[in-house]
Amino acid sequence: MTAVRNHPLVTFFVLTFVIAWGFVPFGSFGAFAPLIAALIVAPIARGRAGLVELGRRLVRWRVRWYWYALAIGVPVAVHLVAYALDGTTVTVAAGTVLLMFLLRVVDPTDGPLGEEPGWRGFALPGMQTRLSPLATTAILAVVITVWHLPLAFLEGGDLGSNVAIIVVGTVAVTFWYTWLFNHTGGSVLLVVIAHAAEGAVEHQGLLYMVVWLAVAVVLVVVDLRSWLRPAPVDATWAPDVPTTTARAV
Repeated sequence: MTAVRNHPLVTFFVLTFVIAWGFVPFGSFGAFAPLIAALIVAPIARGRAGLVELGRRLVRWRVRWYWYALAIGVPVAVHLVAYALDGTTVTVAAGTVLLMFLLRVVDPTDGPLGEEPGWRGFALPGMQTRLSPLATTAILAVVITVWHLPLAFLEGGDLGSNVAIIVVGTVAVTFWYTWLFNHTGGSVLLVVIAHAAEGAVEHQGLLYMVVWLAVAVVLVVVDLRSWLRPAPVDATWAPDVPTTTARAV
């Protein structure tokens, strides 16, 4: 317990890898591992306050309406741009996409709800107490990318293409999710919505991920100041600062 309290982030990362990769020999992947790891480490490291803060981040909904529009609209726009660049015409049923989106928002075994409370609700705020958002996101992007790599073997097809898609896509969306999280007062809910919207339509391959990479570059270049200065208090674990209530931003 002392080791967990002294090194909560290391413990979280180790547990996340062990739980998720433990399913690989059985032909599966524990996408819910970050959620489970955060629920284990947060109360040990910070007591009841750790769970309370994690829960507050997950239900932090009081943000300006345009953040909801961006959380859904940016992934939709990326899909449309990728389809346009690829020159393909795809017809999808709006009802099917909406149902897939809603299921991903509430399913703890899927990526959005299974990952975001851990990566953005626990790891990102903890790292941002010591590092800038840019440095934190760069490190987190590498960690999350390596964590996803077993999927390249499980998905079948061309291994090199699978790895490229995972690397480019994961790095890109990690920057997008950090930017959204920090600009919404530390709202994991908004990131869950964005993640669910991103996966509501089937991925189009490497081109789709390259478009996401372009989005990440634009976010960093246009808003560089926010990436280099300390993250907002609401987006960090700050034991010496009273926990703030959810606020509109």
